[in-house]
Amino acid sequence: MEVKIQKEGKEVVVSFIGRMDTPASQEIAPQIEALKADAAGTIILDCKELSYISSSGLRLFLTLRKAAAEKGGKIIVRSIGDEIRNVFIMTGFFNLFEIE
Repeated sequence: MEVKIQKEGKEVVVSFIGRMDTPASQEIAPQIEALKADAAGTIILDCKELSYISSSGLRLFLTLRKAAAEKGGKIIVRSIGDEIRNVFIMTGFFNLFEIE
């Protein structure tokens, strides 16, 4: 699992590449935790190259959403594939996030 983070003004684009299974989620958790500092702006979670997400990965997304809500920021989930979209729908996450 690879994570690329680009800051562009008040926007932060986080690109996920690979499978976000439980071990990968634990590995990237510190990077996601650091993004809470930018939660007052807009954080775009680019899932174009994300092939799988576990419940641990979903929890990371939820953590960012909570931080953004507390700081008046916004989380946008972008470019989810059909498999990830189905996971979001089944878990109720589809209604929690702005999906592009």
